[in-house]
Amino acid sequence: MWIPTEHEKYGVVIASFRGTVPYGLSLEIGDTVQILEKCDGWYRGFALKNPNIKGIFPSSYIHLKNACVKNKGQFEMVIPTEDSVITEMTSTLRDWGTMWKQLYVRNEGDLFHRLWHIMNEILDLRRQVLVGHLTHDRMKDVKRHITARLDWGNEQLGLDLVPRKEYAMVDPEDISITELYRLMEHRHRKKDTPVQASSHHLFVQMKSLMCSNLGEELEVIFSLFDSKENRPISERFFLRLNRNGLPKSPEKPERHCSLFVDLGSSELRKDIYITVHIIRIGRMGAGEKKNACSVQYRRPFGCAVLSIADLLTGETKDDLILKVYMCNTESEWYQIHENIIKKLNARYNLTGSNAGLAVSLQLLHGDIEQIRREYSSVFTHGVSITRKLGFSNIIMPGEMRNDLYITIERGEFEKGGKSVARNVEVTMYIIDSNGQNLKDFISFGSGEPPANEFHSFVLYHNNSPRWSELLKLPIPVDKFRGSHIRFEFRHCSTKEKGEKKLFGFSFVPLMQEDGRTLPDGTHELIVHKCEENTNLQDSSRYLRLPFSKASLLGTNNQAIKATKESFWITSFLCSTKLTQNGDMLDLLKWRTHPDKITGCLSKIKEIDGSEIVKFLQDTLDTLFGILDENSQKYGSKVFDSLVHIINLLQDSKFHHFKPVMDTYIESHFAGALAYRDLIKVLKWYVDRITEAERQEHIQEVLKAQEYIFKYIVQSRRLFSLATGGQNEEEFRCCIQELLMSVRFFLSQESKGSGALSQSQAVFLSSFPAVYSELLKLFDVREVANLVHDTLGSLPTIMHVDDSLQAVKLQCIGKTVESQLYTNPDSRYILLPVVLHHLHMHLQEQKDLIMCARILSNIFCLIKKNSSEKSVLEEIDVIVTSLLDILLRTILEITSRPQPSGSAMRLQFQDVTGEFVACLLSLLRQMTDRHYQQLLDGFSTKEELRDFLLQIFTVFRILIRPEMFPKDWTVMRLVANNVIITTVLYLSDALRKNFLNENFDYKIWDSYFYLAVIFINQLCLQLEMFTPSKKKKVLEKYGDMRVTMGCEIFSMWQNLGEHKLHFIPALIGPFLEVTLIPQPDLRNVMIPIFHDMMDWEQRRSGNFKQVEAKLIDKLDSLMSEGKGDETYRELFNSIIPLFGPYPSLLKKIERETWRESGVSLIATVTRLMERLLDYRDCMKMGEVDGKKIGCTVSLLNFYKTELNKEEMYIRYIHKLYDLHLKAQNFTEAAYTLLLYDELLEWSDRPLREFLTYPMQTEWQRKEYLHLTIIQNFDRGKCWENGIILCRKIAEQYESYYDYRNLSKMRMMEASLYDKIMDQQRLEPEFFRVGFYGKKFPFFLRNKEFVCRGHDYERLEAFQQRMLNEFPHAIAMQHANQPDETIFQAEAQYLQIYAVTPIPESQEVLQREGIPDNIKSFYKVNHIWRFRYDRPFHKGTKDKENEFKSLWVERTSLILVQSLPGISRWFEVEKREVVEMSPLENAIEVLENKNQQLKTLISQCQTRQMQNINPLTMCLNGVIDAAVNGGVSRYQEAFFVKEYILNHPEDGEKITRLRELMLEQAQILEFGLAVHEKFVPQDMRPLHKKLVDQFFVMKSSLGIQEFSACIQASPVHFPNGSPRVCRNSAPASMSPDGARVIPRRSPLSYPAVNRYSSSSLSSQASAEVSNITGQSESSDEVFNMQRMLFNHIGDGPLPRSDPNLSAPDKAVNPTPSSWSLDSGKEAKNMLDSGKLISPPVPPRPTQTASPARHGTSVSPSPAGRSPMKGSMQSFTPSPVEYHSSGLISNSPVLSGSYSSGISSLSRCSTSETSGFENPVNEQTVSLSTYSVPEEPVRKESKTPPPYSVYERTLRRPAPLPHSLSIPVTSEPPALPPKPLLARSTNLENGSRRTEQVPRPRPLPRKVSQL
Repeated sequence: MWIPTEHEKYGVVIASFRGTVPYGLSLEIGDTVQILEKCDGWYRGFALKNPNIKGIFPSSYIHLKNACVKNKGQFEMVIPTEDSVITEMTSTLRDWGTMWKQLYVRNEGDLFHRLWHIMNEILDLRRQVLVGHLTHDRMKDVKRHITARLDWGNEQLGLDLVPRKEYAMVDPEDISITELYRLMEHRHRKKDTPVQASSHHLFVQMKSLMCSNLGEELEVIFSLFDSKENRPISERFFLRLNRNGLPKSPEKPERHCSLFVDLGSSELRKDIYITVHIIRIGRMGAGEKKNACSVQYRRPFGCAVLSIADLLTGETKDDLILKVYMCNTESEWYQIHENIIKKLNARYNLTGSNAGLAVSLQLLHGDIEQIRREYSSVFTHGVSITRKLGFSNIIMPGEMRNDLYITIERGEFEKGGKSVARNVEVTMYIIDSNGQNLKDFISFGSGEPPANEFHSFVLYHNNSPRWSELLKLPIPVDKFRGSHIRFEFRHCSTKEKGEKKLFGFSFVPLMQEDGRTLPDGTHELIVHKCEENTNLQDSSRYLRLPFSKASLLGTNNQAIKATKESFWITSFLCSTKLTQNGDMLDLLKWRTHPDKITGCLSKIKEIDGSEIVKFLQDTLDTLFGILDENSQKYGSKVFDSLVHIINLLQDSKFHHFKPVMDTYIESHFAGALAYRDLIKVLKWYVDRITEAERQEHIQEVLKAQEYIFKYIVQSRRLFSLATGGQNEEEFRCCIQELLMSVRFFLSQESKGSGALSQSQAVFLSSFPAVYSELLKLFDVREVANLVHDTLGSLPTIMHVDDSLQAVKLQCIGKTVESQLYTNPDSRYILLPVVLHHLHMHLQEQKDLIMCARILSNIFCLIKKNSSEKSVLEEIDVIVTSLLDILLRTILEITSRPQPSGSAMRLQFQDVTGEFVACLLSLLRQMTDRHYQQLLDGFSTKEELRDFLLQIFTVFRILIRPEMFPKDWTVMRLVANNVIITTVLYLSDALRKNFLNENFDYKIWDSYFYLAVIFINQLCLQLEMFTPSKKKKVLEKYGDMRVTMGCEIFSMWQNLGEHKLHFIPALIGPFLEVTLIPQPDLRNVMIPIFHDMMDWEQRRSGNFKQVEAKLIDKLDSLMSEGKGDETYRELFNSIIPLFGPYPSLLKKIERETWRESGVSLIATVTRLMERLLDYRDCMKMGEVDGKKIGCTVSLLNFYKTELNKEEMYIRYIHKLYDLHLKAQNFTEAAYTLLLYDELLEWSDRPLREFLTYPMQTEWQRKEYLHLTIIQNFDRGKCWENGIILCRKIAEQYESYYDYRNLSKMRMMEASLYDKIMDQQRLEPEFFRVGFYGKKFPFFLRNKEFVCRGHDYERLEAFQQRMLNEFPHAIAMQHANQPDETIFQAEAQYLQIYAVTPIPESQEVLQREGIPDNIKSFYKVNHIWRFRYDRPFHKGTKDKENEFKSLWVERTSLILVQSLPGISRWFEVEKREVVEMSPLENAIEVLENKNQQLKTLISQCQTRQMQNINPLTMCLNGVIDAAVNGGVSRYQEAFFVKEYILNHPEDGEKITRLRELMLEQAQILEFGLAVHEKFVPQDMRPLHKKLVDQFFVMKSSLGIQEFSACIQASPVHFPNGSPRVCRNSAPASMSPDGARVIPRRSPLSYPAVNRYSSSSLSSQASAEVSNITGQSESSDEVFNMQRMLFNHIGDGPLPRSDPNLSAPDKAVNPTPSSWSLDSGKEAKNMLDSGKLISPPVPPRPTQTASPARHGTSVSPSPAGRSPMKGSMQSFTPSPVEYHSSGLISNSPVLSGSYSSGISSLSRCSTSETSGFENPVNEQTVSLSTYSVPEEPVRKESKTPPPYSVYERTLRRPAPLPHSLSIPVTSEPPALPPKPLLARSTNLENGSRRTEQVPRPRPLPRKVSQL
C-alpha cells in the first residue's frame, strides 16, 4: 500500500534506472527527485528536471538528503537544507554541463578546456565543504574561491549575474530592491573594475652573475634608488656569490630571494631604479698573483641599474639580464649608479659582451597579508623582507621598531709620512655602556644575518675615500642608553704580508645626556690618531674626548682643533620608542618643570606628528593631567592641544591610530571632571563663530567635535559612576545650550564672505558622528528631536553656496546611515526633515548621486512586506513627498544625452539605476490603501492624466534593454513584477476615469504601448531559458506575459466603440505579441484581430486598412526572426487550438463578411509561408540559391497577389543586394530593371527612399539606368547594356544634353568593342527537381531550370546543390517521381543537364555573323530547354540496334526567360515527343557534317596551329563508316523491308542518303586539305585514311557523285578561298529533294562523360554492343600513338584561361550510337587538349539550284548540350568530337559542354572582308585539276592513292566546294545555304544574287 512520505522527501539518484517496470520512472545518475509516496522498497515521485512525469523507482537507487517542505499537500515544494553555496554549485554545474558539450561542438576549444579545469576545481572545493572539517576562516576562504569561479564561468557562458551576500545566493523577495541593486552593482563593479591597490611590493630573485673574469667571491647589494631626490629609499638586500657567480647558499631561498615591501603608489614611477652594487672579496689588484698576499679585501667590482618602469606593465620578468658596468675610476665608485642612470656610462667598461646579472623580478600589489595568502609558496620556501628606509606610508599601532641607520659617507686623511696615498679600511663596532662589544647588531642587508663588526671596502691609494655604505643597527631600546659606535681606520698594505695597520679611530655616542638620541643628519667626526698597537678595549679612556667637530665650536681645544683628518657619517633613527625631539621630552616631563608648561603646550603644534603618535597615550595623559592641575589657567591651551592631536589622526598616515585613541578613551581616560571644561570651551568657540573674522582655528575645533564629544561623554559617565549621577540636569542643560548655540550659528546666512558657510560645512560634515555618543547618555527620541531641530535650523534657500548644499546633503546622508536612523521611533521623527531636503535637491536636479544614495539607504531599511504600522505610515509620507518628484527625476535624467567619458557614463548609469531601484522599492511597498489614497489625492482629472502618462512613460524606460546590464535577469524580473502589479492597480483608474465621454486617446494608447513592449521583453521569453531557469521563474513569478495579455484583452473589451480609434494603429503592436510562441497568450490576443476586423467592417464596409497594416507588420516582424509554424496554423486552422478561444478563421466563418475575411486569412497564411521561408533562409551565412529563390518568391507575391508596391520595391533591392554579394551581376541588372520599369521619364518629385535621396523621377530613372548598364557590363551582357544606352541617349538628346550624350555614345561604343574583343563563356543549364515536404514552400515539389556559374559542370553543380540542402537525397534517375516521393517527409533532388533552345534562330542562321555575337543569342532570352532519353521500342535487333533506338525528347518551358532576376526559374510547362530511329540518324549526320566543315574551314584559314583535331575527326568518321558506322544506317533504313513498312518515311530516307553523300563530299575535300598540312611523320596515317575513304565510298555505292545526285555547290562566301579569320563557320547542308521537317535543331553527342549518379546499368549494356570498331594495323596504331603525343603538346596548355572547365578535364566514353571509331575517339578526347580557333562566318549567299525544287530547311545553329565527341551546329572552338546519335540523355549524360564562343580577334580591316562579297559561280572540272602540281610538289612523298587522281578520271562536273583553287592555299570550307534558297531545275549552275545582311534587331527593355 502506498503511504505518503513524511521525512523521505528529497534525494539524489546514485545509479541509473531504466524504468522498464509498469509505471516506472526513467532516471539518470545525478538526477534529483522529489518523493511523494513509498511502498515496500519503492518510491513514487518525479524528477525535478521534469516534474510533470510521475512514476515509481527503487528506494535503493536513491540517496536521501535533508530538506524542508513548503506548502505541504498537493502543491508542496521541497527545498534542500544544505548550504546554499552547495545548492547553487550543484545547479550551476548541471547547467554548465550541457553548455560545455556545446562548446566542444562549436569548436571553442580554449574555453572548453578552461571551463573543464574550473569545473574540476569547483568539484574539489565542493568536496571540502561537504566533508565539513574546515575551520571557520578556511570555510570562508573556500566559499570565496567557489563563488569567484562560479561568477567567472557564468560570465564566460553569458549566464546571469547572481546576487550574493556573504557568498550565499540572495532571494530578491527577502531584501529591498535598493539592496538588491547594490549587491548586483557591487558584483558587476567587481567584475569590471579591479580595485587599485595602494600598497606594492617588489619580488627579487638573484640567479647568477655571468662574467668571464670571475674567480673570487662576490657580494651583491640591491637597493631602490630615487633618482629625483638622489637618495636610496629602501634598505639593502645583501647576498654572497661563490667563485662561479652563483648564490652561496642555494638551499636557503631567503639568502637569494627578497621582497621589497610597502612601496606606495607614488613610488611606482620611472625615476625609481633598482641599483645593484657588486663588491669582490680578494686581492687588492684584480690581476695580482695568488701568492702575492693572503689577506682578503672588499674591493669595488661593478654596478648595474634597472628602471622600475619596465615592471609596471605587470609582466613577470623571469630571465632579465642586467648589464654590469666596471668602475675604472675608484674615486667615483660612490656615484657610479647615478652616472649610469644619467647615461654617463661611456666612462665605464662593460664586464663582457655577453656578461650580465641574471635576475627574476615581479611587482606584486595589495597589502602584505593578501600577498602572503596569494603567493604562499614564496613565503613557505623562504624570502627575506627588505623594508623601506624609515616608516612606511601608514604607521600601524603596535609596530615595534628601533632601527638606527648609519651611512659611512667619506673620510679625509693625511698621507702619514708615505709617498703615496693610503688604502683605508673602516671597521665598525657597537660598544655598550660596560665597554663590551654588542654582538649581532650590525646588519649589512636583509639577505644576511646581522654581524658583530663591519669592514668597509678599500679604495686603492685614496686619502679622501667616499664609501656611501648604508648599515642598519637594530639595537634594543634598553641597550641604547650609554652605547656608542667606534670606527677604526686601518691602512691596508699591498706588500707580501698584507698587513692592516691601525692609524686612527672615531666614535659617536647613540644618546645625548638629556635623553635625546643622536639627531638625524650628517655628522663630521674627529679622527683621533693612535698607534698601531693601541688598545681601544677600554672605552672609558677615549669617551671623555670630544667626538665631533660640531662639539668643538664652543671649546678651545687647540690640539684637537688642529687636526685636518675628518670622518663623516649620516645617521637616521626609525624608532617607535625613542625620540630626538626635546620639546616632546619637555612636555612628557612637565611635572619637573612646571614653569615650562605654557611653552610646551604652545610648541606641541611644531612637533612632528610621528613623534606624537609614538607617545600618544603618554601625551594625552599629560594633557588631562595639566587640565586637572589648573583648568582655569590651562583649559583653553589644553583644549587647543587636544584638537591638534585629534586632527592629526585624520591624516592618512596616522589614520590607523584612531583605534588607539578609542581604546585610550574607553580604558585609560580618567578625567571625570574634564567634561565641564570641554563643553565650556567648545561653547565659547561656537558662540564666537558668527563674529570671528578668521575662522581657521574654529573650523579645526569643529572638525574635531566627534572626539571632543567622546571625551565629554566618557568624562560624564566616569563622573556619574563616581558620584551616583549627580548634576544630571545641569549636564543636560549644558548640552542643550551648546546645541542651541549650534542651531543659531547654522541658521545664519553667509553674507559676503564664505568663511561662515565654510564653518557651517565643517560642522555638518562631522556632526553625524556625534549621534552615537549622545545615544550613550540620552534616550533615542531625545537625540532624534535634538538632531531634527539642529538639521531643521539649516537655511532652506537653494541658491546659497553650492558647496554648502552638497555638505548639507552629505550630512543628511550620514544621518540616514547612522545608528540613530535605524530605530523606527527616531526614524519617524527624522524622516520629514530628510525628505524635505531631498525634495528640494531633486526639484533643482542637484547632487543627484547623493540623493540617490540617501534614498537607497532609506528603502534598504524598509523590508519587503513589512506590514508594521510604523512602516505603512513611513510609506505614506514618502509617497506623498517623493513619488511625483522621483518619476520626474527619472524622466529627466534618462532624457539627457549620456556623457562621453567612460567614468562619467558609469556614474550616470549608477544614478539612473539607483533612482529606478528606489522607485521600484517604493511601488513594491505600496498596498491597496496607498494606491487608493494616491489616486484619490488628485483633485482634477488632468492631474491624474498627467500622473498616469508620466508613470507609463517611466515604465517604458524601465523596460528598455539598456536600463540594466544584460546579465541582470534577476533585477529585470523583480522590476517587471513590480511594474505589472502597479499596472493592474492603475488600469482600474483608467477604466473608471477615462472611458465613455471622458475617453482620452493618448493615455489609452500609452497604456497599450506599454503593455505590448512589456510582453515583448527579451527577459520574459521563457522559451529561450534553460529548463531549470524557466522552472524557477515560473515558480516565483508565473508567466507575466500571459497576465499582461489578459489585461490587454480585458481593457480592449472595455473600450467599446472607442476601439475604432486604435484601428489600424494597434494592429502592428498586437501582431507582435501574437508572434510570441506562448499558446495561452496567442489564444488571448488573436480574438482581438477578429474584433478589429469586425469594427472596421462596420465603419467602412471593408477592412482594407486592417489588411494593409497586418501585412506590413507581418513582413517587418518576420524579417526580424519572429513567428513560427504553429502561428500560421493558429491563423488558419479550422480546429480550435490550445484554449477556450476558437481560431480566427472559425470566428470569421460565422460573420456576414465571411468571404473577404477568409480571403484575408488565406492571403496572410500564404504570405506567412513565404515569410517563414525567407526568415529561415536569411539565417544562413553565405548567399545561395535558396536565399535568392526565396526573395524572388516573396517579391512576386507582393507584386501579383498583394499589389503592395513599396514592399515590392523593398524586396527588389534586397534581391539586388543578394545578387551583388554573390557576384551575379547580370541577375542584379535584371532585378534593378524591375524598379526602373515602374518609373517614367518625368519631373515628378520622389521622396527619400531606402538609399535614394529626394530627387525627381527622371533623375532616379537616369541613376537606375546607369547602374543597370554598369551591372550588365560586369556580367558581360553587353547587348542589353547597348539597348539601355540608346534609351538614355534619346533622353539626353531630347534635352540637348550633348555632354552626357557624348559620354553615352562612347559607352555604347565601348560595349560594342567588348562584344567583339572579349571572350564570353557559355553557361551550362541544369534542370533541378525539389521533391518532398521538407523543402521550403517556394521549392516544394517543383522543378526549375538553373543557369550554372562559369566553368560549372554537372558534378560541381550537383555538389553545390547538395551543400545548400545537406539533408537532401540525390535521385539517380531522370524519370518523373511518383506521388510517394512528393508526399515524403524528406528532401529529394533530381538534377540533370538540359540544352537551351534559342528563341530567335534568325541571327544564329544568318551567314557571316561572328561567333562572338552568336554566342549571346544562344544562351540569352531562353524560355525553352530540352533533354533527351534514348530507349528501345519493339524487338531489339542485336545485329543492328539502330533499328529500334528511339529518343524521348522533353521540352521545358519556363515562367520567365533566363537569364532574369534569378539564376533559376520554375518550369511552367512540359512537352514530351518521341523521335524515330530515322530522325535520329538524320540529326546525327547533320551535326557531324557541320563539325567536319568547321574543322576544315579552321584548318584552311590556319586558325589551327595543330592539324591533329582534323586528323582525329576524319579518322573517326572514315574508320567508323568503313567498320560499321554509316553502313549500319544503310542496313537499318535503306533496305526494302524498312521502305515498304514505313512508306511515310520516304522523304526522310532520301534526306539521310543526301546527308551521307554530302558527308562523302566533305570528307573528300577534307582529305585534300589534310594532305596539304599533314606533317611528314603522319603520312602513313593519311594514306590509311585515303584508302579507307575509297572503301567507304564503295560501301555507299558511290562511284561518281553525278551518278547519284547532282552535286549542290558548296559556296565560298567571297567567291574565293580567302576567308576572314575571325568569323564563324556558316551552317551548311546540301540541297535535298523535299523540305524535311526536323523536330530539333540540336545534335546528340555520342561520346559522353558518364556520371556515376546518372548512368543506368541498362544503358551501359547498350553502349558496349552497338558500335563496330576496326582493328588497326601496327603501323597505323603507332601513328595514332604519335598523333596523341602531338596532341599532348598542343598549342594551348590545360590551364589556358580561354578554355571552359569541362574541356580541361574530359573523361569520354564511346557511345553505343557513335558513328566514329570508338577507340580512337576516346583516346583523342582523353588528351583533353584539342584546341583550335573557330572558322569565321561569311555573309549570307543564295545557293545554286539543286536537283529537286523544294529547298531544305536548315537546322538552326545549336550548342552541344553534353561533353560529346561531336561539335555542335555552331561549334565551340574547344570541341572537335565526332558526332554520335544521342544528344543529352539524362540517363547517360553526366554533363554537357560549356563552350566558349570565340577565341579569335576581329579588327576593322578584317571585318571589311565580308562587307562587299563577290557573287560566286560554279567551277568546272578543269578548274579542279589546276592545283594538282603545287600540291604534289609540297609533299615530297605523295600518297599512291591520291584522292585527286581518282576524281580526275571522269569529267563529270564537281561542286564548287570540292574544286581546288589556283592559289597554293587550301580551299575554304563552303557555307551552308540559307533557308530562302532559290531553286531551278532547268537551269544549270548560274550566278546568284547576294542577300543583304540585316542588322540584328534590338529587344525592347521590357523584354530584358
